[in-house]
Amino acid sequence: MDSSALAFASLAYDAAPTGIVLTEQRVIRTCNQTFARLLGYGVPDLLGQSFRILYGSDEEFESIRDIGLTVLQETGDYTDERLVRHRAGHGIWCRFRARTLVPHAPLERVVMSFAPIHEAEPISLSKRERQVLELMNRRLTSKEIAQRLELSPRTIEDVRGRLIKRFGVRRATDLLGRLRGLDH
Repeated sequence: MDSSALAFASLAYDAAPTGIVLTEQRVIRTCNQTFARLLGYGVPDLLGQSFRILYGSDEEFESIRDIGLTVLQETGDYTDERLVRHRAGHGIWCRFRARTLVPHAPLERVVMSFAPIHEAEPISLSKRERQVLELMNRRLTSKEIAQRLELSPRTIEDVRGRLIKRFGVRRATDLLGRLRGLDH
């Protein structure tokens, strides 16, 4: 590739409409401007950082690691929707895609993309609300969420009810749709 083609490819990478990041063992090795801006950082601020900065707690960071790991290992690709944390502390609902470059060790080297789904207001959620929303998005029932979080199903229903009221929707599916920016 000649130098002008290389410069053009670099420009396309930085200006891509989707945030792109390359990680090694969950550490950011390189990312484009779009990814950095999405999270409220400059590119130099992110290089060498653990992906931990994207999540509200160590527990969330650890639990999210295993989601999709089997699929990533078997197929090389994984997609979901998740909340990531902006530098200012609010959540950003994103469509997440990952492709491993080392299928037998899927987290060794991964190319990921992050595209915001909800671009209106920043989403400020408590740790518990984030946990419940993430598990709702994975299609778990209140009972399953309660078991996973070691809480009562009633507590989960209370959190779901508060979120539904807060976002002005009628059902949990409408809530997820609203956070994805869909009209329900």
